[in-house]
Amino acid sequence: MSRTYKAVQATKPGKLEVVEKPIIEPAFGQVRIRVEACGVCHTDALTVEGGFPGLTFPRVPGHEVIGKIEAVGPGVQGWKVGQRAGVGYMGGHCGHCENCRRGDFVNCQNQPISGVHSDGGYAEMMIAQASGLAAIPDDLLSTEAAPLLCAGLTTFNGLRNSKARPGELVAIQGVGGLGHLGIQFARRMGFQVAAIARGPEKASLARKLGAHNAQDPVAILQAFGGARLILATAANSKSMSPLLGGLAPRGQLIVAGAGGSEPISVDPVLLLFGTRSITGTMTGSSIDAEDTLSFSSLQSIRPIIETVPLANAAEAYGRMMRNEARFRIVLVTGQ
Repeated sequence: MSRTYKAVQATKPGKLEVVEKPIIEPAFGQVRIRVEACGVCHTDALTVEGGFPGLTFPRVPGHEVIGKIEAVGPGVQGWKVGQRAGVGYMGGHCGHCENCRRGDFVNCQNQPISGVHSDGGYAEMMIAQASGLAAIPDDLLSTEAAPLLCAGLTTFNGLRNSKARPGELVAIQGVGGLGHLGIQFARRMGFQVAAIARGPEKASLARKLGAHNAQDPVAILQAFGGARLILATAANSKSMSPLLGGLAPRGQLIVAGAGGSEPISVDPVLLLFGTRSITGTMTGSSIDAEDTLSFSSLQSIRPIIETVPLANAAEAYGRMMRNEARFRIVLVTGQ
């Protein structure tokens, strides 16, 4: 049996290369996953371009990882060899900081991030913390499940943790990697769904995914009395600024996408008169990931994906960064 595995690692900012790495055994509280699929996410740029503070090279990116457990370290309970599992952006939690003690695992002060603090899923194998694992429903293909661990989880949590209630108007800004899933989640949750899309092609797709309206954002939203929630998924802060005018009184603008350091411009009058608010949403904990996967299985929600062999990860990453993915690229091993 080979004692090495193939991985695609960033060796310096902007440089991805295929390498052979030695197989290591999982330490206390860890498992080793034989990777089957890993989504390519815009957040991977924090690793590939060296943008995450304190990042050290070389590092294997990837945080939408699905595979089978092939080794279990000491102290691990509830997981077994051969079980299919996934690990997302938040690769577990420390369990002892104040936020963890309060059950706020998403804001763990010692949060290990997959593909940043440890090697991620652009590889045939990955070491993961057991506290960061999510079980995968049998009817979800590994390639389908991978994007749900980040793009899906972010939009699912943003919607279900909002103040909006079934029957109310919810708008999804952006019909891309996050937005095309957000539309599906919102429709299945019982919201009236408006999609804020650019161009007739995106508007047509939004309707096929379940949106009731896909037109001029502020005008159409105000014609319906304003949106209770706008989930902003596009990585463009400038495009979010006008959306406040489309909110109903006490409505929320929830930011799920980030693009560079450009700020969102806010008219304080719109916040004061109508008591509107702006908030953000992170991905979620491992149990949130399981909720996302279970809901997707139950409601037949699937990402629109294209698969690429692991060896072509650099090309796939470049296409994603050029906004050429429709809508999520998933790396697959064994090809």
